[in-house]
Amino acid sequence: MASPLRVSDDDRERVAREIRDHFAAGRLTEEELDERVAAAYAVRTEADLEAIRADLPRLPATPAELRAAHVERRTELRRQLFQQSGGALVPFGICAVIWLASGASGFFWPIWIALFALIPLLRNGWRLYGPAPELDQVERELAQRQRQRRGPPGPRHRQRGRRL
Repeated sequence: MASPLRVSDDDRERVAREIRDHFAAGRLTEEELDERVAAAYAVRTEADLEAIRADLPRLPATPAELRAAHVERRTELRRQLFQQSGGALVPFGICAVIWLASGASGFFWPIWIALFALIPLLRNGWRLYGPAPELDQVERELAQRQRQRRGPPGPRHRQRGRRL
């Protein structure tokens, strides 16, 4: 169901451009083109925009739209990666404070704790920004780590009704 939200001039222009592309592909007559473009510039809500193009197939995404979707997905994965890695650095911080409180002498052993956070961060950072980005792999690994953090689902209790 289309939204009753109001649309912007950019939304209207995007739909008018799509209608012109459908005309160029031979799906619309010149009269239909004029009618629909005029209607696109006059609409106020998303529902009205959807009604204008309801009987037309979806156009393939443009290279710019594909790039924007890729950048948005990469940004979201980066945010999740930093969030999970930041949570893994808490034990490192605690161990570093313990090391400092005990005189800060000898080998800096909290570095071993930091490696548990840094290795996945570096590996997935390479997968996000390396020469051949593997966004699906990063997404799968982050989802798996999230499931592991939540643990198995607890037992479900059913309420039983009393019989009279």
